[in-house]
Amino acid sequence: MRAGAIQLNATDDTDRNLQTADRLVRQAASLGAELVLLPETWTVLGGRAVIRAGVQDLDGEAITWARSIAAELGIDLLAGSLFERGETPEKGYNTSVHVGPDGELRAVYRKIHLFDVTVDGTNYGEAATQQAGEEIVVSSLESGLTLGMTICYDLRFPELYRILTLRGAEVIAVPAAFTLTTTRDHWEVLVRARAIENQVFMVAPNQIGSHPGGLRSGGRSLIVDPWGVVLAGAPDVETAIVADLDPEGLREVRRRLPALAHRRPSAYQWGEG
Repeated sequence: MRAGAIQLNATDDTDRNLQTADRLVRQAASLGAELVLLPETWTVLGGRAVIRAGVQDLDGEAITWARSIAAELGIDLLAGSLFERGETPEKGYNTSVHVGPDGELRAVYRKIHLFDVTVDGTNYGEAATQQAGEEIVVSSLESGLTLGMTICYDLRFPELYRILTLRGAEVIAVPAAFTLTTTRDHWEVLVRARAIENQVFMVAPNQIGSHPGGLRSGGRSLIVDPWGVVLAGAPDVETAIVADLDPEGLREVRRRLPALAHRRPSAYQWGEG
């Protein structure tokens, strides 16, 4: 199966962002991608006022487009993440949606870990505008592979990735808007580590460039195999990258180095915190 990762620069202009996503998804599909992933918050990105103004429902413009293009192109589409309307006007969810080649919703994942961090003088404070999700989600791709769903800051919590793997994930998605600084210093290390630890494919589309509100993302989107080898990496521009994911290669890695089979859950005892 060929996977594609979309790297784009989201702004506060949703129409412009949708047009860019449409162009790049079509580019990935033209390169043979059967699974295409958009980055985190691809519909709108900026300060808190921009985020609140950009919330959508799952039957809104963005997911309606995602369902339409997935069906038109006959692809699995992971619509990165968007700001989904929540139970109150103050807070919504950071939500990732998997759409199948038939245009139907296959799975919905709401970001569990919120990025309440100050980086380079910029406070991201996601808890001010977002509610944390509570459900770990896996989905089924048309190819037969199992997809684990995560978003951005989740990448720093290896427990989530191990649980997804134990629930059958063979490909794990991590759409992101990693900051410029953390992309440069941590991004590739973390993506490859999650692939190696869990012997899974990682598909990691990241945002690129400057966004309204002084935000900056680092790009360098990646597709990584279960041995930790980078199959494809993006330059620092809006683009689509693709790579082939070989299920037999995954099984061979797990046979050659059966670390998952060597787990000893009975010895892993720790308290809360």
